Amino acid sequence: MISLMPNHTPTNAGLLARSLSAVWHPCSQMKHYENLPLVPIARGAGVWLYDFDGNRYLDAVSSWWVNLFGHGNPRINAALRDQLDTLEHVMLAGFTHEPVVRLSERLRDLAPAGLGHCFYGSDGASATEIALKMSAHYWRNSGKPGKTHFISLQNSYHGETLGALSVTDVALFRDAYGALIAQQATVPTPDWRAAEPGESAQDFALRCAEALEAHLQQHHETIAAFIVEPLVQGAAGMAMYHPVYLQRARELCSQYGVHLIADEIAVGMGRSGTLFACEQANISPDFLLLSKGITGGYLPLSLVMATNDIYRAFYADETARGFLHSHSYTGNPLACRAALATLDIFAQDDVLNANRTKAAFLNGIAQPLRDHPKVRNFRNTGMIWAFEVDTPHKDFARRCFALALQNELLLRPIGNTIYFMPPYVIAEEEMQLLVTRTLNIVETLT
Repeated sequence: MISLMPNHTPTNAGLLARSLSAVWHPCSQMKHYENLPLVPIARGAGVWLYDFDGNRYLDAVSSWWVNLFGHGNPRINAALRDQLDTLEHVMLAGFTHEPVVRLSERLRDLAPAGLGHCFYGSDGASATEIALKMSAHYWRNSGKPGKTHFISLQNSYHGETLGALSVTDVALFRDAYGALIAQQATVPTPDWRAAEPGESAQDFALRCAEALEAHLQQHHETIAAFIVEPLVQGAAGMAMYHPVYLQRARELCSQYGVHLIADEIAVGMGRSGTLFACEQANISPDFLLLSKGITGGYLPLSLVMATNDIYRAFYADETARGFLHSHSYTGNPLACRAALATLDIFAQDDVLNANRTKAAFLNGIAQPLRDHPKVRNFRNTGMIWAFEVDTPHKDFARRCFALALQNELLLRPIGNTIYFMPPYVIAEEEMQLLVTRTLNIVETLT
């Protein structure tokens, strides 16, 4: 009889070899792993990841920005164990269940005003696809079928499926798959690093909003929506901008009859300093996208929150007027239960206020890093920090990643931009270790 269970104990070397022979890893050139090996991970606890030899790595990027309350969080673990004993999954077409209803109700109460309905997907790119389709379908149902185009910010990133790539302005992806996607227009980013000398972040944001206004004025009859990452553009190297841009974008989209899609996949769930980044501009978008941290980094889940007006445009007798989109695991009970446990932790631990204290502490101890002669544009929004390194190394990102591992850190630079997005449970001594060893890395690579 053939056993389906492994008959060996994993080791770093053994798991590495097996992974390279069977797994095609994401966002990777597999050949590079010949010189920069994969890191086998055996377990996680708090902000730390451990390999099979007992080496540890401080997860300074929250495992691709998803882990909010540490690996192996006991409260999320307990919620999932309880849910396993009742319902692991049921399809959401024609059925419903308690976790998805509770999560939708809680998010409706927490989100900016007017976002009354949640539509669920599996990941961030799926949420982008849903919002784009829902926006265009809304306009079709509303008698304006010509509104099928979208605009996004320069250097934007909204996912890597074909629809999401059409509003993603990253050259690597655009060049590789450009022939397959419907290219959409971009407008200037309000990233304050591009401001003129002496120009404030607010004034620069308002100047960029003038370009958005000019574009909408000329093309609004064919534009369905403007999609934007509020306050921080992640893949652009943690590009940060003033919230006044979102205020003007909301005004302009309302004026010209264009939906505003707030992609809070990365910056929502407290990462920007408020539960939702849009709160800092005091606006309500037409669509709000959430994923990544919504389940505390445990299970894939995404959702699109839409206004009551948008929902009503699909409410009819004809099936063709309904929103025609689905995922097999839409609203999975386990994922929803993890999300509910995550929201419980926010409420019970007063996380947002605690994060403000932690951010102030890290900013204080990071002064030597900020003052380093090779560090540029040190910046912070909520629990996100970033800076550029003036370095002669063209392969800086890979060198930094490898050196960070030797220093017990998981860093994943974007070009020459080093950023921190640690789990919210990071302690002061762990923040000190992160800053001190990152400073050593900068010294070594400059």
